[in-house]
Amino acid sequence: MLKLMHRIDEDKYFDDWREAAERERFAEAVIIATPDRLHKDPAIAFAKKGYHILLEKPMAVTPEDCCEIVNACKENGVILAVGHVMRYHPISRRTKELLDSGVIGDIVHIQHMEPIGYWHFAHSYVRGNWRNEEESTFALLAKSCHDIDLICFWMGNRRCVKVSSFGTLSHFTKENQPEGASSRCLDCSVEEACPYSAQKVYLKKALRGSFGWPVSVVCSNGVDDIESLTDALKTGPYGRCVYECDNDVVSNQVVNMEFEGGQTAAFTMMAFTRDLGARKTTIYGTKGELRCTGGGPIQVFDFVTNKETQYQAKIVGFMPMQLSAHGGADYYLIDSFISAVANNDPSLIISGPDETLRSHLLVFQAEKSRLENRVVHIDKDGQ
Repeated sequence: MLKLMHRIDEDKYFDDWREAAERERFAEAVIIATPDRLHKDPAIAFAKKGYHILLEKPMAVTPEDCCEIVNACKENGVILAVGHVMRYHPISRRTKELLDSGVIGDIVHIQHMEPIGYWHFAHSYVRGNWRNEEESTFALLAKSCHDIDLICFWMGNRRCVKVSSFGTLSHFTKENQPEGASSRCLDCSVEEACPYSAQKVYLKKALRGSFGWPVSVVCSNGVDDIESLTDALKTGPYGRCVYECDNDVVSNQVVNMEFEGGQTAAFTMMAFTRDLGARKTTIYGTKGELRCTGGGPIQVFDFVTNKETQYQAKIVGFMPMQLSAHGGADYYLIDSFISAVANNDPSLIISGPDETLRSHLLVFQAEKSRLENRVVHIDKDGQ
């Protein structure tokens, strides 16, 4: 279907990325969206072939692999853009413009929170692909490397020098399973009282005619109907009781950071929220305070005038529906990458190799702090 939709020639349609990498270079760029643990090998292989690369986040699941990818792209002179879509979100960029203009004076502290959404966490991080560190990676890297990167983006050239982090897996464990619950939601006598019931998250949505995400993920056969969905919930991973899964990633985590010059930041990742993805940000400055939730507006309170001003994000007039996710950030990322490749101008990328590596290394150090229960001091190399 994709082959027909995008008019791909038969000799350029592959079942394995290695087949494409073995060919002589036949395109200018490649998008790598393999599972998290399978990013490094294709990234390095295509960089050596001279392809410009748009790489899904996270770059890789170890600091060493991230460094290897960056080095390979630099050594071969190719553009690397990483899918940190939140940098491209109109609200994020407008916030950056306001901060750089000095509207709140010097930044003193950034407080930022990502609400994952209670049912979204159960879908992706209890039953889904990112539930288990050995199969994927730890939650802060998989879910919230966006947010640590955003904090670095807003802080500008300041380097993080210290980080501490705390977090745990709450609730989604065997000992919290309700009495009388079964291993499968479709035959569970207490599922009506469970907010994470697969019947609520998937089946009831489908019965209302909604077969988009997350329902679309459940039916691996690609058929969207009630019968296929029911069969998948009876036998597949998404019909499992959330208290009997092989999940081990944390459900809530805080990260505290200190930057050069004494500026600080505090980030919270939280599974148990009503909101889904509507990030909440407050930035405190010497002359004012900036606040924003989700898609805005941005509210700035001026300490001098004691007045509040609202700022809207700048949005293009037309945006393809398939690129409108993340508040349009997907569109802006793709547009920047294509423009950078077309003009051979890496400056059009705001999630390039150096800044992305810096924020990724900070995520690894934050997780190190959580695991070792100590403050981690970070050197100039991010280690």
